[in-house]
Amino acid sequence: MTAQSMLAARGLTLARQNRTLVDGVSLGLSACGAVALIGPNGAGKSSLLNLLAGQAAPSAGEVLWQGQPLAALGVPERARRIGYMPQRFDPYWDVTLADLVAMRVQGRASAAQVLEGAGLQAFGARRWSTLSGGERARGMLAAVLATDPPALLADEPGAALDVQHRLALVESLAARGRERLVVVVMHDLDLAFECFDRVVVMHEGRIALDGTPGDLLHHAALDDVFGVRFERIAIPPQTLLRARRKAMEEGAGAH
Repeated sequence: MTAQSMLAARGLTLARQNRTLVDGVSLGLSACGAVALIGPNGAGKSSLLNLLAGQAAPSAGEVLWQGQPLAALGVPERARRIGYMPQRFDPYWDVTLADLVAMRVQGRASAAQVLEGAGLQAFGARRWSTLSGGERARGMLAAVLATDPPALLADEPGAALDVQHRLALVESLAARGRERLVVVVMHDLDLAFECFDRVVVMHEGRIALDGTPGDLLHHAALDDVFGVRFERIAIPPQTLLRARRKAMEEGAGAH
């Protein structure tokens, strides 16, 4: 964590039902940058994102916004500063997509304009329960981006999208990092290393690695975190990761 951090975690811990989900994490995030948050299932990625967004209260430690406790800010002020896109969102009422967008932008833009800009105008009158996972994800992201928050935190925003829309979404988020802070929980390692400026690797609630894609792509600890052996395949200008189970490699070596 540095003095220049806009959003920072200081000794963050989150415990639930005798299990530590986030374990003493300290992290500094500057005002600009595209950051991918990766790690195996259960590593604490979504829990850390929840804490950074102020959606959950830590068991210990704190989140800071420009050096001040995030918890001291009211909910509306936090929402203006941090756009948060959870992996799953189910509104209490089965509202239309246009109504949901209108509630988010609160008069700062028209819902019709937001939906048109995202290519979702045909879905505005549809109720949330009738939308596909991909349509929901695109609608949620459009609503969050319409307010142009200084920080955007997104939890697997492309999980429900087809390949074309997933690529477009990840590329647009990474490009946004040139002017704003963007932190995205990712499971697609190749996209994380190809598109983002910084990669933070979590393991068992802690940060195991933190650096540029070039620094981490060939780091041996990456294999250890995911419990596999990665084959690094050079396809200029990028390197792809192909995972092989350790047990398979050991078995092949025995013969």
